[in-house]
Amino acid sequence: MNYDFDWFYVKKGLPKLLEGLMVTLELTLWANAIGLVLGFLVALGMLTRIRLITWPLTAYIEFFRCTPALIQLVWFFFCVPILFNVWWSAEFMGILALGLNLAAFNAEAYRASIQSIPTAQTDACTALGLNVVQRIIFVILPQALLLSLPVLITNGIGIFQQSALVALISVQDLMYEGRYLATQTFRPIETLTTVALLYFAVSFPVSQMVTFVERRTSRLLQN
Repeated sequence: MNYDFDWFYVKKGLPKLLEGLMVTLELTLWANAIGLVLGFLVALGMLTRIRLITWPLTAYIEFFRCTPALIQLVWFFFCVPILFNVWWSAEFMGILALGLNLAAFNAEAYRASIQSIPTAQTDACTALGLNVVQRIIFVILPQALLLSLPVLITNGIGIFQQSALVALISVQDLMYEGRYLATQTFRPIETLTTVALLYFAVSFPVSQMVTFVERRTSRLLQN
């Protein structure tokens, strides 16, 4: 392979890559906020026996789980303005699409965790006179979060990686800046390798946290 590596332009463009990384992290944080809250609400709705609630929620979950995130992102960016006559920024559309995608996956994690909570605790809530909201806030939510936390963190890492797709709708995230720098400098190997390392530098420590959380959770459940 006759290729001379030259990292000069990557070093020169590193500040722009770091700016893109900050945009990526911002997208990820907002998408996770939507995914955590909406996912829990969807899980609660799925546990009801009212078909007018469960059917639309099932359709929502299956749509976002069974279609590519890229299609969802592009659909939101191009179709929502046409159908609803709203003109939001590309960054907001990216957050919305990623957040709804994440919520669909988180909902299944929450639902499995809620169903694993012993029914004796529900009976205890009734005996204590707790209403539905109090049961959800003080009994169901803490345990659902604890039991599903490893899956929620893993899903969060996945959405961080999938956020690279927003570069296709001109959001100036890490992937966008990396692609632009590679095109301008004709150094795709050095640039995209650096971009990959930046994604890895964020994802790897968080992925290690999953193992730690799983161990802590198992100890708490055993006690």
